[in-house]
Amino acid sequence: MASNRVKGSASQTAAAYFDAWRKGDVPRMARLVYQPPPDFAVQHHRLTEDLHVESVKLTPGQLKSTGEGAAEVPFAGVRQLAEFGAWPFDSTLRLGVRDRAWKVLWAPETLHPLLKDGGTLELDEIDAAAAELVTSEGDRIPNDSYADSYLNQLKPEFTQAGHGWELVSKIPGQPVRQLMTRQPEANVERTTLSRSVQAAAARALDGVDDSTIIAIRPSTGEILALADRLKDNYSAVRDVFPPGSVFKTITAAALLANGLDPAAQVQCPGTYTIPFHSSFDNDGKVDRGLVSFTDAYAYSCNTTFVEQATTRLTADQLRETADEWGFGRPIATGIGGTCGTVPDTDDQDMFAADVIGQGQVVATPLCMAALAAAVQSGTWRSPRLLSEPQVRRIDGTPHKDVPMDGQVVAALRGMMAAVVEHGTASDMGLPEGVAGKTGTAEVGDGDESHGWFIGYRDDLAFCVFVRHGGSGRQAAVPVAARFLNGL
Repeated sequence: MASNRVKGSASQTAAAYFDAWRKGDVPRMARLVYQPPPDFAVQHHRLTEDLHVESVKLTPGQLKSTGEGAAEVPFAGVRQLAEFGAWPFDSTLRLGVRDRAWKVLWAPETLHPLLKDGGTLELDEIDAAAAELVTSEGDRIPNDSYADSYLNQLKPEFTQAGHGWELVSKIPGQPVRQLMTRQPEANVERTTLSRSVQAAAARALDGVDDSTIIAIRPSTGEILALADRLKDNYSAVRDVFPPGSVFKTITAAALLANGLDPAAQVQCPGTYTIPFHSSFDNDGKVDRGLVSFTDAYAYSCNTTFVEQATTRLTADQLRETADEWGFGRPIATGIGGTCGTVPDTDDQDMFAADVIGQGQVVATPLCMAALAAAVQSGTWRSPRLLSEPQVRRIDGTPHKDVPMDGQVVAALRGMMAAVVEHGTASDMGLPEGVAGKTGTAEVGDGDESHGWFIGYRDDLAFCVFVRHGGSGRQAAVPVAARFLNGL
């Protein structure tokens, strides 16, 4: 009759235990267990936290008697894991009469059979490979494309997204067993670089020390090529240099907006002296006499530009025009960037030097490529190397598009075409349809000048810059010809 004094039944205790387990009521579970280990609650909570368990579903089978005062209930369980979803398991709840009551005879394998004999279950992160930045077409970017420093700078922006997961079983004395894996998503991010344009830019720079090519799609602002071989840690998107005569494009825009007609006849003497101020020379002091304003630009007449600007413009007007065409603002490309500056001056000689891209005026090659793109499309667009959402995330909101004056743009297009047809970039092997502007920027201290050439052809604008390379015609135009003919 002793059995009549046993409290409850095996089935009641099992049902109560499963109910408490489903609800996550660990203290109630512990009260139903015979001599629960001191870390009973810790083992349950640790498994839930370590494996990121969101819920558990338990389906008990038939209770079976296994002897006098002993029983067991096989059960199916399904844990819902945050990283893997449903993870089913089968186990057994053992019960016995202890101290005249039916109690759960708990062991770690009640939680999961793989916890037997000191086994552990662990959820580990699988590190993603470094982000791979690819071309706009999804192709790999060649290692020798001279874009590496920019792409390596970007990679950390995309690595935090991709971790995979593995669920492993570790049993002492046995090899680690992988139960489930979720590989990290291939962390591939498309840039705006065009495979063919980047390749052509890189090949055009082969053998040209201390040089860069930036190409932009004028209709969108996408950077199609960024090949940078500048030395001494200089950057084509962040570091500024005197732009020389390519800046005459800005001065011409200011003069055109102020009413100077591209067909107007202007003087291009070998030397011009500002009344009571400094003298300025053409390259080689060449005297071209009376020429159209278009031809003064095509031949890069310093004297014409100094005379016209100092008699028609103020320093403020020049700076305001430069700002309209991109100067004085940061550029949100995804890798940072800046354009250039035209500092304020009330010194007439300094203003005259600024007019021809000497003096205090400085610009980045990126800025000059964007200027050429704005002439081609009629709208200044902020250049970018990544998708617009990624640029906003990394660099902040780009400057809005700026529509340019239609008459000024039309005149500049004709003037840039004249440079290639019969001006300083003529007979240099450039393909049909190219318009551009050469620049030679003196740097003082006995160093060789910087060579510049900016331009466009169809929906592609570019800037070639050869630091200390000499004249724009001799240093930069041949690089541009190789680049454009290689497309």
